[in-house]
Amino acid sequence: MDTKPVPARRILGASLVGTAVEFYDFYIYATAAALVFGPLFFPSTSSSAQLLAAYASFGVAFVARPIGAIAFGHFGDRIGRKSTLVASLLIMGGSTLAIGFLPTYEMVGWVAPLLLCLLRFGQGFGLGGEWGGAALLAVENAPPGHRARWGMFPQLGAPVGFLASNGLFLILGLLLTEAQFVEWGWRIPFLLSAVLVAIGLWVRAKLTETPAFADAMAHEKPAAVPLAEVIREHPRALVGGTFAVVACFVLFYLATAFALGHGTTVLGYPRERFLIVQLGAILFLAGGIIAAGYLSDWSSPRRVLMLGALLTVPAGLLLGPMMGAGSLLLIWLFLSLSLAVMGLTYGPLGAFLPSLFPARVRYTGASMAFNIGGILGGGLTPIIAQALAERGGLAWVGFYLAGAGLISLIALAPMRHLPEAE
Repeated sequence: MDTKPVPARRILGASLVGTAVEFYDFYIYATAAALVFGPLFFPSTSSSAQLLAAYASFGVAFVARPIGAIAFGHFGDRIGRKSTLVASLLIMGGSTLAIGFLPTYEMVGWVAPLLLCLLRFGQGFGLGGEWGGAALLAVENAPPGHRARWGMFPQLGAPVGFLASNGLFLILGLLLTEAQFVEWGWRIPFLLSAVLVAIGLWVRAKLTETPAFADAMAHEKPAAVPLAEVIREHPRALVGGTFAVVACFVLFYLATAFALGHGTTVLGYPRERFLIVQLGAILFLAGGIIAAGYLSDWSSPRRVLMLGALLTVPAGLLLGPMMGAGSLLLIWLFLSLSLAVMGLTYGPLGAFLPSLFPARVRYTGASMAFNIGGILGGGLTPIIAQALAERGGLAWVGFYLAGAGLISLIALAPMRHLPEAE
């Protein structure tokens, strides 16, 4: 097994670039779903129903993510982290590239939404294996006392990918007419993912196995079925870790996918202006992640996650008054606040979730907790929020967010008794 030392900049670069590419792919779908996928792929006389259908296709990937976590976690815990990281990137990137070539409903009828959902499944399957591998690449190579700071690098892939995806959509919106964007311009971000995947593969080409995995394999046989061992021997860590990430996902997808769709339809803001608002707010996510990394090494990842979950509650109560005030400035302030809080609930996860499981099943355990939590907190959030906003107004969307914060806080509270959770 190749365990030759790799420079820190390559390790951290590989964990960051890979997740940035993966999240870029994931977010361009979320943006396109909010902006154009409804009328292009889902027939309906109601624009609201079309948006709900597009959000439903968005949620398909969250169903695929734990399946990807099982598959990639199995091989990542048995044969190593490096191969699975390359495979996850190829599957995610290939699915994204193929979406750029899809025919619309007008061209081929029901085949179009079917293909869209299949490729969306491929995106989720790839991402299900990506995050866990990237997190382990960072934290299993981290020097003592730097686990959270190294573990924040794959987390920074989220704002980097978001800036790249929505920045590109903004440029296209400024350069193209509405008709051009709907007809062919939306395909460009998907096609450009091929370039980003090539960069990610190049960065990861010279990686070696992590010291923690090499040491585990030197002293014991790999788990025959890692998932079975996680469920049998680490159920508290799996359940607690899963619900600990719920607030993080609800925060993010309310501030991105739902806010963009609601802001450009119900609230009537121009797409380009709202994208600029979101791009400005996403910088606070990056700042929150960096702050969380340093705070977690100084205190503990669990305590920082609890702080973020606690602050999610007042953020939820502010959603209705600020999002519905009729002011883009107030909307930007709310999104900035929410994403800064999200940084506190997201930044420590790269160090926290892997710490809950031993190295022999760490890829599977951390990936399953992260991705099942993604289903609960992210996959259904745009759909639920859209329905709540239509029936009860934005205040109910805020209550939903506050409830997610309480769920994560309750999940995190007893986890101080788990090994290494502190």
